Amino acid sequence: MAEKSDLLRDNALIYGRLLPVEEPHLIQRYNKALAAFGLKPTRLKSFEIDRTGFSPQVAEECGDYDYLDPNEVNRRFIILTPSQIELPVVHTAFSNTSQLMFEFMTKNQRAIDALTIKDVIYGEIEDSVPKVNDIEDLLSISQVEFKVLSAEDVLGKAAELGKLVDRLKQEPDAWRDDAMLQRMVELAKVCGDIRENALVPDQVIFRHNAYWTSHFGGLYVFVDPDVTTVISDPAAPGFRRSRPWQVSYLSIHDADRVFKFLATTGRIELPRASWIESSGYLEHRAEMIVRALIRDAEPERNLSDVDKVWLQTWIHGHADLIARDGNFPFLNAAKREITQLGQLRLEDVAADKRFLVIRARPDHPDAWLTNRLISDFVPSDFVSRYIFNKQGFYKDYEGFSEGWRAHVVDVLKTTYLKDKTALRARLYGLVD
Repeated sequence: MAEKSDLLRDNALIYGRLLPVEEPHLIQRYNKALAAFGLKPTRLKSFEIDRTGFSPQVAEECGDYDYLDPNEVNRRFIILTPSQIELPVVHTAFSNTSQLMFEFMTKNQRAIDALTIKDVIYGEIEDSVPKVNDIEDLLSISQVEFKVLSAEDVLGKAAELGKLVDRLKQEPDAWRDDAMLQRMVELAKVCGDIRENALVPDQVIFRHNAYWTSHFGGLYVFVDPDVTTVISDPAAPGFRRSRPWQVSYLSIHDADRVFKFLATTGRIELPRASWIESSGYLEHRAEMIVRALIRDAEPERNLSDVDKVWLQTWIHGHADLIARDGNFPFLNAAKREITQLGQLRLEDVAADKRFLVIRARPDHPDAWLTNRLISDFVPSDFVSRYIFNKQGFYKDYEGFSEGWRAHVVDVLKTTYLKDKTALRARLYGLVD
């Protein structure tokens, strides 16, 4: 989507907050990692990378956005600097890649700090399958192991030096071995004092818990103590056939069952005054719905000067259209009921409309993933789509008209990008 994403790029809505790589020695190290993966070196004099080392500029140069993710499994990574931990992950087949990289870099901070002074770290986030052919392949991944290498083999040399140090300590006559002592000096020039510099990562195995994956058109896996739940299109290979005795399968098209799953497992906050009234959540949803109705009813309209007064006037002038759609009146009625009763009874509410008035429980470990799933049922809310479901947002964006793209970008700039932390806290209760 190179040309179509220019507006997004110019406004830091795609590939934002990446790390520039311009120093010749870092580019040289990056190329050594590419060569180790069997890839051609980049000729670029500068490019940007995310937490995993993925570069959109390198991807465009080689014509392959999956150059670090060849089978969308066993993701490759390139670490040039410890500061990559602060970056987002902008291209991945698994939603938990970012968290796994964060955990790896956090647990092995000392080794990464020491190694990247002299070398580039690269490798794979390796799991139990080389390729995903059906849901069973995904479910078989319970943990991942970081296979870590370095271009100058500092890791290997540190391990060799460690063994020689042990030999020197344990064998009384080892100090007489001039060849061994000379080798230790050579290795120490590369590795430094390994008693002070932790060059070998301490932890490389991590749990693979709840996630979304791009496989089979988009698939969710939620893990609870007694059961794993898969939510996807029923056409996905292996749906309801893989481990039916321990896996629950829900169709992404079955709003009622998906809602009940989220509610019974405690992953969502039901519409109650305690958070609805202070968050402005229903008002936000209503505004998103009205904007989408305007887009559909008047696709050529210039929306650059739209404000709340204009929106209110448009609503009054299109009462029949608003009533036929039904979502805006539903939200108004929900707001009144919550004001009167302190909560909204959902028993008689149509399943698809329930997703308009719920959000993920902010303190649940799966909060971001749950909000992502909710956004699949409320595609009109492009703000939520952008925050929690960027792959979905970018796919939606591909189908937008030029005018609607400009409007969407303007709204995101003036709402979300203005203060991301504040908006996430107010609407979704999420504290960074």
